[in-house]
Amino acid sequence: MSSSSSSPCLRLCLVDMNNGVENQAIRCFFRILESFRTLVRQHNPKIEFDISHVEPRNKNEAPKPADMYICSGGPGSPLDGYDDEWCVNFRGMLDDVTEANDEKPEGAPSALLVCHSFQIGVQHFGFARMAKRSAKKFGIMPVYPTPEGRSSELLQAFGERFFVWEHREWEAIDLDSDKLRRLGGELWARESRDGVSKGEGLVAFRFAPGIEGTQFHPEGDGDGVMAWLARPESVRATINTYGNLTYERMLRSVDDSERLPRTFRLLIPGWLVRRFNALAPSRGWNPVPDPV
Repeated sequence: MSSSSSSPCLRLCLVDMNNGVENQAIRCFFRILESFRTLVRQHNPKIEFDISHVEPRNKNEAPKPADMYICSGGPGSPLDGYDDEWCVNFRGMLDDVTEANDEKPEGAPSALLVCHSFQIGVQHFGFARMAKRSAKKFGIMPVYPTPEGRSSELLQAFGERFFVWEHREWEAIDLDSDKLRRLGGELWARESRDGVSKGEGLVAFRFAPGIEGTQFHPEGDGDGVMAWLARPESVRATINTYGNLTYERMLRSVDDSERLPRTFRLLIPGWLVRRFNALAPSRGWNPVPDPV
């Protein structure tokens, strides 16, 4: 699945798991990808991009061959359709990425899994269990990296706590640490510092070589989050669930440069840059600077 070392084209595939439901996420992903394309071309003016957008759940489209896959969240249960053709194809892509990284990391493809895709990944690799939460979790919430997460390239910029957009009814629990280790993975973040007090959810992993992912939505930008938080039904639901004080804190977090905007600015853009720079030597491309 990896490209030839002489390839002048960078191939990215956005795997859209929204099942045809319109939301802000895909706009946010394309915003990130456009900024990334601009950055890369500042240092590599002649580079070509092939950015594909596939919709497995509602159109039965399979991921296209790519150097980097960004796989989105979406509504519903991660168990629904798990053995359908679209999901078998998606899980096959995960295996292909892992095998390519095991065989020859240099030039191998990589994948970032978000929310629904993350949940399918947990099911597929089988090192934890996906369970339905007793109540939906939504809003701007803190996340707590593990020591391994704080050392990882994906999360090292964030320290012991950072803020993310959450919107989910499922969670990964009951970690089999030995199985994860055998796969070459690591647990990188929890929803509680102590693993219990704010919930038992496991929210970021390296699944295996070449595959990383988050349960939360690092693509959430200020415009998209505010559009959700400002809806009357969202105001009522947030205040009824978490209280007025927490709702007010969420509103402030949208504009606080050290909270939600920082996650948007650093997490996925940083992943894209690092994966590009890992490919660059074999392609004859100039590396680009990590976002700060």
